[in-house]
Amino acid sequence: MSKPDVMEIVHHLAEEAKILLKDNFKGFYLHGSLAMGGFNPDKSDVDILIVTYHSLSSDIKSKLAKLLLKTSNTPFPIEVSFLNEKDLSTWQHPCPFDFHYSEFWREGFEEGMNPNSVSGFDPDLAAHITIIHHRGICVAGESIKATFPNVPREDYLSAILGDYFDCLVNIKEDPVYSVLNMIRVYWYLKEEVISSKYEAGKWALKSMPDEFIPAIKKIVGIYSTASSEHPDIDFTKLYDLRDYIDGEVQKLMSWYGT
Repeated sequence: MSKPDVMEIVHHLAEEAKILLKDNFKGFYLHGSLAMGGFNPDKSDVDILIVTYHSLSSDIKSKLAKLLLKTSNTPFPIEVSFLNEKDLSTWQHPCPFDFHYSEFWREGFEEGMNPNSVSGFDPDLAAHITIIHHRGICVAGESIKATFPNVPREDYLSAILGDYFDCLVNIKEDPVYSVLNMIRVYWYLKEEVISSKYEAGKWALKSMPDEFIPAIKKIVGIYSTASSEHPDIDFTKLYDLRDYIDGEVQKLMSWYGT
């Protein structure tokens, strides 16, 4: 049986969210690989921001959790943050969020966890909102320009560099994500291009020194397939690639005064 079309699921979820939120629905927006054309139906999350006019009640959060438990992983995992207009009207970093769902929280919600516990401040929202401005898709509601503030460049850099430094140390545990994410941070610092992981990998195959091309080709190949296995990865080569990228990133950061 073939997988359902991901955009059918997205539009269905947008309609269900609008029904639950009623007059508190401002907009539904895609970011991440699905918005930027690098979506792998066997591996990628569906990345969403939903914006409301005012804060969500506990009852609505519980209903949203039930909706997302039913919709996520059937078959595509969903990661969604709910933001309200008030918190977006005056930008701050990290940006507050009202409610969040990802598969990380599934077990907690299934066991009746209080949905109010999944709110707070998320530094990654600076990156998500920047990507929405550059590459995002408005699925329903008000336009991107009318909904989201412009994120200062230093806040976007703060968000992507936080993830970048995690990738430096997590390359053994998650080589594909780590390498591709390091490359896209490097590409952004070098040329200010906002890219998906897949786009960054394809760029690296054309732009990085020849000695690293076989290792990058292996990583891009794994990312592009359905398999979750990491066959025949030469971690010595990956560590050399990591060290090269980090050397270039450190030079670029010093030029930016970061």
